[in-house]
Amino acid sequence: MKVAMRRSSNLVLVSSLALAALALPFSGVKPASAQGSQRALTRPVDPNAGTIRKDNKPSPGTADDKGSRPGENDPYPSSGVTLYQRMGSTLPPLPPEKPYSGPIDDAYGAYQRGLYVTALEKALPRAQAGDAAAQTLVAEMMSRGLGIAHSSKDAAFWYGQAAERGDPAAMFQYALLLMQGRDVTRDKSKADDYMRRAAEAGNASAQFNLAQILIADNPGEKGLRLSLPFYEKSAEQGISDAQYAVAQLYVSIGDLPAEKKAKAREWLLRAAKAGFDTAQLDMGIWYVNGVGGERDYEKGFEWLRIAALRGNVVAQNKLAHLYINALGTRPNPVEAAKWYVLSRRAGLADPALEDFYLGIEEEQQKQAIDLANKFRRG
Repeated sequence: MKVAMRRSSNLVLVSSLALAALALPFSGVKPASAQGSQRALTRPVDPNAGTIRKDNKPSPGTADDKGSRPGENDPYPSSGVTLYQRMGSTLPPLPPEKPYSGPIDDAYGAYQRGLYVTALEKALPRAQAGDAAAQTLVAEMMSRGLGIAHSSKDAAFWYGQAAERGDPAAMFQYALLLMQGRDVTRDKSKADDYMRRAAEAGNASAQFNLAQILIADNPGEKGLRLSLPFYEKSAEQGISDAQYAVAQLYVSIGDLPAEKKAKAREWLLRAAKAGFDTAQLDMGIWYVNGVGGERDYEKGFEWLRIAALRGNVVAQNKLAHLYINALGTRPNPVEAAKWYVLSRRAGLADPALEDFYLGIEEEQQKQAIDLANKFRRG
């Protein structure tokens, strides 16, 4: 039986995303690489990153006595969002598409079933006749070497043709090429225009990247406010980097409606459940410090443990503190020492943990080192 499938608006034509975002000062935007295609890079190590504390007083070095952050003595999350690459993780399903009653696209149907030669045979004549959807499909297949020899230069040509005709996925891809100057002449102005048009047409990845651009081009709170609507739209479509950014902005921008601020933890939780290790780290810290809701040491411990098992260095450091202070778990000096050894090996110094480590028994140190040596990222 012949199965024909329509073109999905969420086809894998979305090139990967690398999270940049809200840290002030902002260091600049990188075009991103696709979610789920890269190994994780954890948060850049900061000696004050996400300090865990038992009371509601600001941690040393994180706020002054005048309350320079929201709420004079309120706990607040680790500082902003910086540049990350996404880890390989299963993302939550996107919202269901609206019922489709348009024409069936046999080329995309063949592509989705893995019949690449057939897909190319059906798409190429249409692409040459000016069909934007077919041009995008041909570009995708050429960029991946599916059904035809890999050619990034030819792919760039077809992405450009489809972008000129308004295909959202092609506009996003071509914007990335223009940003990088890869196989086309670098042109930031043109790249920004295509990124905005793709975002306004509903492309989730373009919405996220446009938010990044707006922050880079508009330092300070202005950029945060301009970017927020696009982060929100991208987050609604299941982009976990955007969900994380929305959570951070909801607690960072002072005068947002209360109903938005109340959803900050919900957005961070969605990003954490999607497998974003930085969101998992912050989720743990938010629960422990009472950011965006009530404290919950047990949930905080669990999220920090998940992030630590996935190799997040800061989470490993914070988990050691939880084991020492019996926050959300029973005290366990060997486990605490193990996580400290792992984070120290990764370059995160912590004098307090070093003092703890030197103060435990030699046999406990040996056990911790042995466990650290056996550790494998989950």
